[in-house]
Amino acid sequence: MTEISFDGRVAIVTGAGGGLGRTYALDLAARGAAVVVNDLGGSVDGKGGDDSAAQKVVDEITAQGGQAVPNYDSVATPEGGESIVKTAVDAFGKVDVVINNAGILRDKSFLKMEWSDLQAVIDVHLMGAFYVSKPAFAVMKENGYGRFVFTASNATFGNFGQTNYSAAKMALVGLSNTLSVEGARAGILSNVIMPVAKTRMTEDLLGDFANYLAPELVTPMVTYLSSEACTTAHGNYSAAGGRYAAVNWALGQGWYAGAGVTPTAEDIQAHLDQITSTDGFIVPQSTTDEIVALAAHFQAPA
Repeated sequence: MTEISFDGRVAIVTGAGGGLGRTYALDLAARGAAVVVNDLGGSVDGKGGDDSAAQKVVDEITAQGGQAVPNYDSVATPEGGESIVKTAVDAFGKVDVVINNAGILRDKSFLKMEWSDLQAVIDVHLMGAFYVSKPAFAVMKENGYGRFVFTASNATFGNFGQTNYSAAKMALVGLSNTLSVEGARAGILSNVIMPVAKTRMTEDLLGDFANYLAPELVTPMVTYLSSEACTTAHGNYSAAGGRYAAVNWALGQGWYAGAGVTPTAEDIQAHLDQITSTDGFIVPQSTTDEIVALAAHFQAPA
């Protein structure tokens, strides 16, 4: 099997001053990528800043003979996103890979959550991904090549105290899926990683279980998704403790009421088992796939 190489490639990793982002930056650099190590250096809840976080990772990379430059901008503003991409273009001439990894936590139960807690998390996770990815997409499209990896979470399945976080993370799935559609003709692929790992954001939440979840065990999946070897898009992948699995938002065959029929709520109740059945699940790759599935019902003989 050919070794996966990033020779000649330029990667941006946001939130790369520690935790998962650091492991991604180190592995890509070791495989030949020139890396922009972005990190504001703030606290887990997004406050403050410290340039040393990004610089330390850059120093690690250069000490091992790799290429890297730091960037200290916040992803949470359009200007910050533009600056991060400009850092890559100014230093290395282009952008081939963006790993949207930067994140914060503002966990509170739903009724105790302040609007500021919602806004801060949305600004970093969702808006930050937009602000970095849009200018990067433009560079990738011009060059006819690109790889995006968006960081979602198993919190999308539901997790107490994380309405803001889980909502932002699920939004990233939609963003990635649509970039997969829009980027296809330009050689731009987009996928989602849903990591479970011991980091400063999670170690207090995971307890002793965190000892099984070294961040380095997530890295291989992210490296693959970031590489030329990856030829698929629209994927969502869990990576945790050395176990890797696809996560799919699937569409069932459902129940069709019939042409010209307007069903009642009682009809829904009566057919709920069929509506919720997992038999014949498909994994849509675009909204068109659902339209095609619907058309099969509409065009079927009465």
